[in-house]
Amino acid sequence: MLIRDRLATGKPSISFEFFPPKSDEARAQLERTIAELGALEPAFVSVTYGAGGSTREKTLEIVSRIRLQTGIEAMAHLTCVGATREEIGAVTDRLTAAGITNILALRGDPPKGETTFTAAAGGFSYASELVAFIRERHGASLSVGGAAYPEKHVECADPASDLKNLKHKVDAGVDFLITQLFFDNRRYWEFCGQAREAGIGVPILPGIMPITSAAQADRWVACGASLPRPLAAELDRRRTDPQAVMQLGVAHATAQCIDLLRGGAPGIHFYTLNRSTAAKDVFSELRVAGLA
Repeated sequence: MLIRDRLATGKPSISFEFFPPKSDEARAQLERTIAELGALEPAFVSVTYGAGGSTREKTLEIVSRIRLQTGIEAMAHLTCVGATREEIGAVTDRLTAAGITNILALRGDPPKGETTFTAAAGGFSYASELVAFIRERHGASLSVGGAAYPEKHVECADPASDLKNLKHKVDAGVDFLITQLFFDNRRYWEFCGQAREAGIGVPILPGIMPITSAAQADRWVACGASLPRPLAAELDRRRTDPQAVMQLGVAHATAQCIDLLRGGAPGIHFYTLNRSTAAKDVFSELRVAGLA
């Protein structure tokens, strides 16, 4: 099913994001996670592309296998990094040939060791160009998603410029948006209001990652995600107790998701880090609340 059609039903969309593993042990972990979270019957799952497009073949293999072996709708991430128009076109053709009809179109991060994004010769500089190319090549046969940033993209000078860029991307043919993770729902609601005022009418799925370690939270704060003061204070208090941090992360994410769904968000997209426990725990609470 096209994700845009699934979202059009009005039923909350619960989805999970995975990334391609880099070892046999990580592959086994991912297989367990797919089985455990797949049993929850998500609306779809997505598979990332890797920095610099480094996991292209693994992404193609995993999304194809998930769809064929589990019947779960799978969305492939696709980036502009290090690829020409012809190479990107070949990837989208392979995806459609495998029955994959949903793509998350991203500019992508620079390859490892590089600090700035440089378009490949004959490639694309912006996600909006990638979206337009996909639409030109495949029309409406694919559902195309895009990324959104409630606390703005780290490379963008200010929120207004970031919103302008987002509008351009949506106008190029994006059907829905998935936000970068956030821990303060106020950021999401304010962002959605600003997006609607800017004429962006597509569904905006909130991206949620339950905190599972203090170090993990520190990394995301360094990347621009803000923590509400009460959460930050409680995290510091529990910092030396991993289990207590996990419990806090699940409780906070659960409260976030309940507020988001009751407030009218079209669903929840969980960033899982290929682990199932935290996402399953939150999902269970949403089901008890009648929201999933």
